[in-house]
Amino acid sequence: MLAAGAVLAVPAVASASPLPSPVTGHVYLDDNTAGSNTVAAFDRHADGSLTPLPGSPFTVGGAGTGTGLASQGAVQIADGGRFLLAADAGSNQVSVLGIQPGGSLRLASVVPSGGALPVSIAVHGSLVYVANAGPADSNYTGFRLAFSGRLTPVPGSTVALPAAAQPGDVLFNGTGSKLVGTRVGTSQIDSFTVGLSGRLTAAPGSPFTAQGLGPFGSEFRPANPGQLFVSNAHNGTGLGTVSAFTDSRSGVLSSIGSSPVPDNQTAPCWVTISPDSRYLFAVNTGSGAISRYSIASGGELTLLGSTAVSANGGVGAVDPGMSPDGRYLYVNESKIDAVGGFAVSGGNLTELPGSPTALPAGAAPAGIAVS
Repeated sequence: MLAAGAVLAVPAVASASPLPSPVTGHVYLDDNTAGSNTVAAFDRHADGSLTPLPGSPFTVGGAGTGTGLASQGAVQIADGGRFLLAADAGSNQVSVLGIQPGGSLRLASVVPSGGALPVSIAVHGSLVYVANAGPADSNYTGFRLAFSGRLTPVPGSTVALPAAAQPGDVLFNGTGSKLVGTRVGTSQIDSFTVGLSGRLTAAPGSPFTAQGLGPFGSEFRPANPGQLFVSNAHNGTGLGTVSAFTDSRSGVLSSIGSSPVPDNQTAPCWVTISPDSRYLFAVNTGSGAISRYSIASGGELTLLGSTAVSANGGVGAVDPGMSPDGRYLYVNESKIDAVGGFAVSGGNLTELPGSPTALPAGAAPAGIAVS
């Protein structure tokens, strides 16, 4: 029995550790590492934060170059999320990796890219096109992706390019009926219609003269496959612009409104569009900022402003990728081997706490894919 006035000691209860934010998707980057190439993989959490997947980085079977690729789209998710395709620019190959439950990667196949220095990949359904940028063998080459993950060249699909073309991006529109490619070196834009066989037919007048120097990143509008947007990266300091085009049934590109629209920044090389099609974001690698545009129903662009990429001043930031729900934007900060993360609210961006997240040592990252 306790004596009168005694105080009963109550054991302290340890406060519970906060539960980690649930995993809602993944982020993948082509590390483009010299020698054996790898892909860095991250869990993407509901609060936008990233944590490396166990086993990351994953070996892809080809070789990288160890230097920047100066392109958009070096890594792509395919077949409804079953596969990841990565450019192996150092070995002139393309790797196909199976995406496992939980997001880890398993090598499925490695095939020649059909040219030299593959830098950009476009995917629509089972049809894949690769832009090869090496001056000795520059082209667009088509492949079919099998259920097993094997890539098979499409007969007669290769479109040769001039040695000086330096293609920077190749992409399909949302219906897979059109394919475009940017020629950074000669400031031109290729436009094609896509046949049932997977082969390409050049649009009348293609390649088209770009509206600025160094047409680079490009995106078709999700809500309107007939609207194309292209960044012009090489106009000079503070003179970057973004162009808006209508893509006709035959693939002819026509300017929209007062295009090109200045972004008052330097080297807008990479672009992405929000899933709701209302906003375009252009990453300015030369000035370390992300330009924000609204897109009118007719495709006209209005500059809303720019948001600094804080890490290292942001200079060297390259490929952007958005989460499928449009809540988060991720940016490949190649100069410091990291991934920046931003919360998206309409046309506004706010860098996330803890951003940027480090990439594996030795990476020369190119491309970003977000699920």
